[in-house]
This record gives sequence, structure tokens and C-alpha cells, in this order.
Amino acid sequence: MSETLESACTKKYDSRACTVRLTAIGDALYAIGGKWKLRIIIALMDEKRRFNELQRLLDGISAKVLSSELKEMELNGFVRRSVFTGTPVIVEYELTAYSKTLGTVLDALSEWGLQHREKIKQELQIQAREAIQGGN
Repeated sequence: MSETLESACTKKYDSRACTVRLTAIGDALYAIGGKWKLRIIIALMDEKRRFNELQRLLDGISAKVLSSELKEMELNGFVRRSVFTGTPVIVEYELTAYSKTLGTVLDALSEWGLQHREKIKQELQIQAREAIQGGN
């Protein structure tokens, strides 16, 4: 599968390769898509964390959404939940070895995100200069 998505989907005679690629991307987005999953993985990348610690790190996530995301990620094999009985009961979350296979994906998304942010900033600067020049 060394063929790129673009080349797989532009050849009229090879719609199967396109379908396979699109299905694979759909599966990936189903497993790791959404606003929070990749952020949770990044927050857990270096160490185990407790629920409240995760919630503090992930600005804007509600307890209900974090709980739901963690349960789904546990079912998909990305997160391991450990409960330590005692007083108080301690629940920690950590990444599985499987979730660490996303390293290159996260690196690529991070790089693209930086490039995209820079592109948008440059376009806004150009628009601002044009608006100033147009007003003179």
C-alpha cells in the first residue's frame, strides 16, 4: 500500500484501492477522531494520570465527556484503567503499548498544525496590510 490516497483515488481503473484507503482513514478517524481523544493521548504520553489531573490538563473538557472518552478509549485498547483500593480509592489512566503506535501520526499532525497556523497568520497579515493600503 505505498500508493498515496490521491493517486489511488484519481485512477479510474482502480476504485478498489481508493475504497480501501478511504475505509482505512474512516476507521482511523472513528477510533481517534473527535475533539478530545488525541489530546487525552498526548496528556498521558509521559506518565500515568488520575481523572482530575487529566481534567485540569484538558482545558474545557467536562467530567462527563472525559469519562465517556476514557471508557471508549479503554474499549478500543488505547488506555488502561487501574483501580487501587484503599482510602481513598485511586484510579489512574495510562497509555497502552498499542496507543504508542500513534506516535508518527501525532508528530505529523503536530507539524501540519504548526504549518497551518503559520499559513493562517501570514494570510491575516497580508489581508491587514491590504486593508490599510486600501484605506489610504
